[in-house]
Amino acid sequence: GDRSLGSEAAADGKMANVVNKVSWSSKDGEARPGEHTPLLNGSPSASQSPALPRQPSQPNFFRIDRLTTVNLDDDTAQDQDGDPSTHVSKEILHNENLLSLKYESLDYDNSENQLFMEEERRISKIGFHVLEIKRWVVCCLIGIFTGLIACFIDIVVELLADVKYKVIKQNIDKSIEGGGLSISLVLWASLNAGFVVIGSFLVAFIEPVAAGSGIPQIKCYLNGVKVPHVVRLKTLLVKVLGVISSVVGGLAVGKEGPMIHSGAVIAAGISQGRSSTLKKDFKIFEYFRRDTEKRDFVSAGAAAGVSAAFGAPVGGVLFSLEEGASFWNQMLTWRIFFASMISTFTLNFVLSIYHGKAGDLSSPGLINFGQFESEAVQYNLYEIPIFICVGAIGGILGAVFNRLNYCLTMFRIRYIHRPCLQVIEAVLVGAVTATVSFIMIYAIKTYDCQPIGEDPIKYPLQLFCPDGEYNAMATAFFNTPEKSVRSLFHDSPGSYNPLTLGLFTLSYFFLACWTYGLTVSSGIFIPSLLIGAAWGRLFGIFLSNITPVSTWANPGKYALMGAAAQLGGIVRMTLSLTVIIVEATGNVTYGLPVMVVLMTAKIVGDFCIEGLYDIHIKLQSVPFLGWEPPEKSHALTAREVMSYPVTCFKQLEKVGRVVDILSDTSTNHNGFPVVDENHEPDGDNVGRLCGLILRSQLIVLLKHKVFVERANSNLTQRKLQLKDFRDAYPRFPPIQSIHVSQDERNCTMDLTEFMNPTPYSVPGEASLSRVFRLFRALGLRHLVICDGSNGVIGIVTRKDLARYRLHKGQLEELEMAHT
Repeated sequence: GDRSLGSEAAADGKMANVVNKVSWSSKDGEARPGEHTPLLNGSPSASQSPALPRQPSQPNFFRIDRLTTVNLDDDTAQDQDGDPSTHVSKEILHNENLLSLKYESLDYDNSENQLFMEEERRISKIGFHVLEIKRWVVCCLIGIFTGLIACFIDIVVELLADVKYKVIKQNIDKSIEGGGLSISLVLWASLNAGFVVIGSFLVAFIEPVAAGSGIPQIKCYLNGVKVPHVVRLKTLLVKVLGVISSVVGGLAVGKEGPMIHSGAVIAAGISQGRSSTLKKDFKIFEYFRRDTEKRDFVSAGAAAGVSAAFGAPVGGVLFSLEEGASFWNQMLTWRIFFASMISTFTLNFVLSIYHGKAGDLSSPGLINFGQFESEAVQYNLYEIPIFICVGAIGGILGAVFNRLNYCLTMFRIRYIHRPCLQVIEAVLVGAVTATVSFIMIYAIKTYDCQPIGEDPIKYPLQLFCPDGEYNAMATAFFNTPEKSVRSLFHDSPGSYNPLTLGLFTLSYFFLACWTYGLTVSSGIFIPSLLIGAAWGRLFGIFLSNITPVSTWANPGKYALMGAAAQLGGIVRMTLSLTVIIVEATGNVTYGLPVMVVLMTAKIVGDFCIEGLYDIHIKLQSVPFLGWEPPEKSHALTAREVMSYPVTCFKQLEKVGRVVDILSDTSTNHNGFPVVDENHEPDGDNVGRLCGLILRSQLIVLLKHKVFVERANSNLTQRKLQLKDFRDAYPRFPPIQSIHVSQDERNCTMDLTEFMNPTPYSVPGEASLSRVFRLFRALGLRHLVICDGSNGVIGIVTRKDLARYRLHKGQLEELEMAHT
């Protein structure tokens, strides 16, 4: 069939040549026999890139086919002939040239209906000040709770890791005297696997959104995509327990990335003043129960998470600006900075009490890279080219890492999509990590012995070294990753052997790559820093061997540059990462070299492949809107990208029709233009635009039975308040749960005071890039397309815009799928 041709071509990336292979059939809805793929919708004109420029000779022909392919916007229709589940293959077909229909948008644009306007007019000047104070209070609470969660994770990980390493160390010491090291290996592997089972079981079976670092999900949420369950309390609990068990289970993960997601969940929860999971409403902060307000608090939560993780309040604000938030203003900067500061302060204060030095606030963050001595800090002009080289190496290694992880994730999506298989894979990785560590330590047993110096190493493993010395490879593997990073930065020159570092870098690189994307809560920050610090130190040793006399080639300094380059090469952050590293090392002198390294790593990496988070967003088929419209998008107009025909309501509408349209599963629309009753529809347009009403608002109206007949009769009925809409937010009941009797179906509803009377609309001739900018800047969910007489001819949603992507110089159109 044409579908298979299309998919192969899509997989090869030759999207632009596909046009001629696609059969243009006007019966696009019916899948051809033998084309049942469980996830894709039944439109064979799959990988068609819009023919540019459009031939004017055959406009009608194009019209028909655009209609049939485009109208998949919100369809949930299955293949018409037969139940698709009968043809489900073991392999889930997937490529990143799809756009998933399961993601809805958030309403970042307030609906300014009569209720809203009345309430805003009622709020006095003092009322607005009170609201502003409440916002600061919420930010303060976000900071405090994020800091407390960071403390909890830190303390529990430390305690459990202590127990684990003590047990293994005693066992190894015992078995060296009596022989039989294999028992120690089994013990280590099974301890790791035991912890990992707990973590991955929670994620795979209880809350799959908690997998990974959560940064891509938060990025999507702040962009305006509703990722299911992303800011629920359950997600937070699974995230925290999961990250503890995966770090203690010895996987190549950090606990920093998940802190960002945790901060965002805390923010979303606190700002709503209630928990819908626990069914508890505290009746506070009710004004903030809408997507616009929630979004701002979530960006504050993400910043507080970074700041708790690295002790970097400014870095947190910049992270939220660079990676997270799609919408920003000046007051927000202040509030976010405040939340970050409070979060670092809380963490320091609680940890100082825990360590018995109450009130000593000098050790910020879960990870502290420690102070560099003054000699190690100096750098010269001639070192700048060397830093650029380090950056380039980081960019190339980062691109290799991302490419490998991309292939691995594709494999996982296709074959490892059952929860039990995911848990088995995670356990396997845990056991393999322990085995690799053990083999490395064992292989280098007498080769790299270091004297136990004054620098106290927590678990010096003597193994086969003479008395008073310890195995250096063991300190790299036999520690939490944070401690290993610090020792790579600060141990005196000569404390690591080049062979040890080389083997460690190689093995840890592949382990970290295999681990990211497992069904466990895990961050990529620390593993990247560790890989980079190892090869950076190796680079420093190499330089100091070339120039034996001079002292400038300090291995610790190059370890820091390598760490920055590797992390920058993987996640492609520049601004925020510079500040985070400067704040975490407590040293501004390194600002310039770190910037040079990060810029180089980003430029080199972007030349090869995108950053890790963007890759994962694409693989999830999320309709993510970038900062800028795709180039060449001026060639398309709004009329060509819009969805039509549009489902509209009149201002006075029959209840039966509203219920039928909302219950129709084949068109799961969320916004309906309201049109003028007296206007006769002609040609394209369905009526003169009067307003826009959302599905969620209609559901609340049906639930409260706001019907005109009731209002006219002597049954007095209280007027609906905005509070009724806020109480239903964010989990509006599904239409199936609302019962409407036969009599009520004949009633009418007056939508006038609930609809938004001033929705944004553009004429059909507006270019795609103009529509995109308007949509992106205002955070819209629906944009109505009108003709000259303000008649509705179509509607543009996020998916209509996200479908167009630049690929090899051509504008391509992605297809929709129910993944």
